Amino acid sequence: MAKPLRIGMIGYGFMGRAHSNGYKRVSDFFDLDYTPVLQAVAARDTAKAQVFADRWGYKRVESDWRKLVAADDIDAIDICTPNNLHAEIAIEAAKHGKAILCEKPLAMDVAEGERMLAAIEKAGVPNMVWYNYRRIPAVTFAKQIIDSGKLGRIFHYRAEFLQDWTIAADLPQGGAALWRLDAKAAGSGVTGDLLAHCIDTALWLNGAVTNVTAMTETFVKERTHQLTGKIEPVEIDDACSFLCHFKNGSLGLFESTRYARGHKALYTFEINGENMSLKWDLHDLHRLQVFDYADAGNMRGWKSIHVTDGDHPYMDKWWVPGLAIGYEHSFVHQVADFLVAFAKKQPAHPTFRDALQTQRVCDAVLASAKSHQWVDVG
Repeated sequence: MAKPLRIGMIGYGFMGRAHSNGYKRVSDFFDLDYTPVLQAVAARDTAKAQVFADRWGYKRVESDWRKLVAADDIDAIDICTPNNLHAEIAIEAAKHGKAILCEKPLAMDVAEGERMLAAIEKAGVPNMVWYNYRRIPAVTFAKQIIDSGKLGRIFHYRAEFLQDWTIAADLPQGGAALWRLDAKAAGSGVTGDLLAHCIDTALWLNGAVTNVTAMTETFVKERTHQLTGKIEPVEIDDACSFLCHFKNGSLGLFESTRYARGHKALYTFEINGENMSLKWDLHDLHRLQVFDYADAGNMRGWKSIHVTDGDHPYMDKWWVPGLAIGYEHSFVHQVADFLVAFAKKQPAHPTFRDALQTQRVCDAVLASAKSHQWVDVG
């Protein structure tokens, strides 16, 4: 019989729902040694938190996250707060010996991330960061193909993450719903919010980034702040593009913006090797596009692999071949992988240490955009 892993959730927004769905569904489809128990949720607005708790089945609500991380009936803390609260919560949770699952990006900057890493490694607690796109079956399948060496030498990696939801100049910044537009809460704009996903995937698929050159732009310079009611400068980046070198000798090209009219969440990547190329699109997330130069003569060309067969990553846990799954299943997979690693006392990737490397790239990108120079990644 599976042992309980009692979850304490801090925050109840979009990511709180995505994570909670993962916890609730995982034991229905995966045979695991541990099963999540939705024990408690903490938030300042206890009325809204209670609505969230009732909907998802959490047993109680706390108004103070410090009580939650100290509670004896909590085994794991899930941090689903704005970025500026990640460090304080994670460090305190580590002191109490809790396993920690933290939303991305890890921290506001590298220095803060290093303090978090030192605290969790000193405490020796299990830890993971929610870069969920690794767990989409087509992306995991791409990782398997790359690791097999079939691509040969890698020449290029390119990625984009495009949205359009902040174009309106009268959209305010700050507050519960729009904290991602407030640098004091978010740390950065699209670099930490969107490109961090692209960077994590790239590091996982293609290895370390050595240096970057970047440009950023803030198109709307001032917005009304919802908390103060005043018109204040906008300090986050609305758009960011950067070039980079990977340690394996390949070149990288990354672009992200919230000002691409017509795109709600267009995340794509492509990797070009001497023998094979792969590309993936979040809007068609169950397909992996493959070009294999070994294909014979006039049959050579791009082909689309429908990643739904039982021998594809994770798919033996779901439906019959040909029936696709979606975005929400990536969180189910990440919960499953965390629970397997937890039972085996092994790292659940991406760990805080993994996510800190993504943070290093993000910080280098922002530093390069400010200095207009190439910046080495630490």
